[in-house]
Amino acid sequence: MQEVKDLNPKPLSVKQYLVVSSMLFGLFFGAGNLIFPIHLGQLSGANWGLATVGFLVTAVVLPLLSVLAVSVTHSQGVYDIGRPLGPAFALAFMVLIHATIGPLFGTPRTATIPFSVGVQPLLPTSLDHVGLFVFSALFFGAAFLVSFKESNIMSSVGKVLNPLFLVLLFSVFALGFMSPIGSAAKQSVTTAYQHASFFNGFLQGYNTMDALAGLAFGVTVVTAVRQLGKTSSKSNAKVTAKAGVIATSMIGLIYVGLIWLGATTLGRYKLSADGGVAFNQLVTHYLGGVGHTLLATLLTVTCLTTAVGLVAAFAQDFHKHFPKVSYRQWLAFMCLASFLTANFGLDEILLWSTPMLMFLYPFAMALILLSVCSPLFKRDPVVYAFVVVFTAVPALLDMVAAFPPVVSQSAFGKALGGFQQNVLPFASLGMDWVVPAVVGAVLGLGIHFLKPVFSRQSVVTSEHASATK
Repeated sequence: MQEVKDLNPKPLSVKQYLVVSSMLFGLFFGAGNLIFPIHLGQLSGANWGLATVGFLVTAVVLPLLSVLAVSVTHSQGVYDIGRPLGPAFALAFMVLIHATIGPLFGTPRTATIPFSVGVQPLLPTSLDHVGLFVFSALFFGAAFLVSFKESNIMSSVGKVLNPLFLVLLFSVFALGFMSPIGSAAKQSVTTAYQHASFFNGFLQGYNTMDALAGLAFGVTVVTAVRQLGKTSSKSNAKVTAKAGVIATSMIGLIYVGLIWLGATTLGRYKLSADGGVAFNQLVTHYLGGVGHTLLATLLTVTCLTTAVGLVAAFAQDFHKHFPKVSYRQWLAFMCLASFLTANFGLDEILLWSTPMLMFLYPFAMALILLSVCSPLFKRDPVVYAFVVVFTAVPALLDMVAAFPPVVSQSAFGKALGGFQQNVLPFASLGMDWVVPAVVGAVLGLGIHFLKPVFSRQSVVTSEHASATK
């Protein structure tokens, strides 16, 4: 099959790279990316530095690797990442990823977080449900309109919404650094972060969902880069990779600042229930009543950019694999389903999203790393199969342990938890999938590299047998 040539053979300009990077930044950076680092800073206190390193691994390095995985394998979506294991697994993995970052958890969260943190404090308690209903309806209506034409996604997100968000965020940073509330190095450290700051920060990075989103955004990024004339798979992958490095580096710098700011808030405020409350306190401290308006605007803008990417990626991927339903019909379904889920409220969404993340992240991390390294073993399905099968058991156990007490503290849940803690290494750190995955990789790679040897021996034996007849 002949390689498609670029419609635009010239190298992209710096401005074009920045536009693509800005789009990626806007797609990745939502409300969760804003509030979870601040809460991590409060939890880790004086140990915020080591917790930050762990957080950056899963919240920055892993999403970057997910973008590189799409580039290296010339994939056009999350389906292609799982394709070496067969179309059935690839389709199931795609549906699970999109359901998690889509209508079940991730996308509804883009509406509930700005409402609960920025808008709800301004409303009487009696109007909470009505306010969420109206806000989420307007929010997903806007996401639908922006995503209605696929060609508008890059210009709307990369050129308009994202720069507005950066201006608003910079103003908060400037005030925080010029007059810090307290010294981060002198703040108290919660029990969990006194001895395992890195690993707890690592697990907190799951909450951003960016590694999963990076796989799903692949089709959106590839489409946007094609619009710039880079239509060959090689040049498209190169542009995507460079833009990914720029975007995730910028996100990493913001995370460091947010985690530090979160730790400084302990100089005046007590540990909050979540990062939204902490950010509200931070903004109110510096800006008073005006801070609520700024906060609501900031959260709504950044969440809208992420929602646009999520609903568009969902509609594009599902239309590709279920073409009888149009892109716009899938888009309407996604926005409606997310609107309905959002009205269950933020607390319920966060409560039930954790088990799914604990289940999916080990698979996602394994597939991302396999994809990035796939040129070394030619995407051999045997290697993929061993790693995924060995990862499955600890991933299922992590999911059960993360369920609400009605499941995790049942007789069944306790029995599985006891087995997990007694048999699997690093289970107490939430990293029990690592050793089985490594064992699977060693076995799979061993078979891959030994197959040619056994094949040659088989040929020699066959030839020798023929010669002796």
